[in-house]
Amino acid sequence: MQPILQRLTAIRQSLPDTVKLIAVSKQVDAATVRLAYEAGVRDFGESRIQETADKQAQLADLPDITWHLIGHLQSNKVTKALEMFQWIHSVDSLKLAQRLDQAAQGLALPPKVCLQVKILPDPNKFGWTVPELWNDLPALDQCQHLDIQGLMAIPPYDLADAETRKVFEQTRDLAAEIRQKPWMHLKMQHLSMGMSDDYPLAIQAGSTMVRVGRTLFGDRS
Repeated sequence: MQPILQRLTAIRQSLPDTVKLIAVSKQVDAATVRLAYEAGVRDFGESRIQETADKQAQLADLPDITWHLIGHLQSNKVTKALEMFQWIHSVDSLKLAQRLDQAAQGLALPPKVCLQVKILPDPNKFGWTVPELWNDLPALDQCQHLDIQGLMAIPPYDLADAETRKVFEQTRDLAAEIRQKPWMHLKMQHLSMGMSDDYPLAIQAGSTMVRVGRTLFGDRS
């Protein structure tokens, strides 16, 4: 417990009250997730359906965890994802958003989602380019069974700090631009930006949710 508690304390001291910490627990076992929970963490980020299902079964006695899907979601796993996650940060195409919207029709609470954008070209990432997103926003606004909360961004790897911060700032400015339009269902209240290596830069640019794994849990095996 002690190393996680020490790391968590250090991370929390660097976070403003306006920023939610999502502990990225992919490749971390359920017992370690439980230690983080006992240290006060309630929001956990996962990337894979089956891995998350196994952990949720072992942590079923902790009902107040909020689970965040932060990895790419395949269309054929949409129904399962809606059963397991309260947040989906990685909605990366209009097709996926519409599949989620259709599958969420019978839910008491609409899932909270973020739209994943690529400010810079990056063949290793999913998501909309900025022109693609603007083109699809009217159709996204018709997804009335989704609670579209904002944008998610992952800068390309190996950028200098100034370039990384610029990606975050451009994501923030994009959300602000979108907010100016009279949408019915697009809120743009949240920015899911920043991971272990760059979350201080994301916070400076206005992030409201940071996804921190290695800095909290240490290196994965």
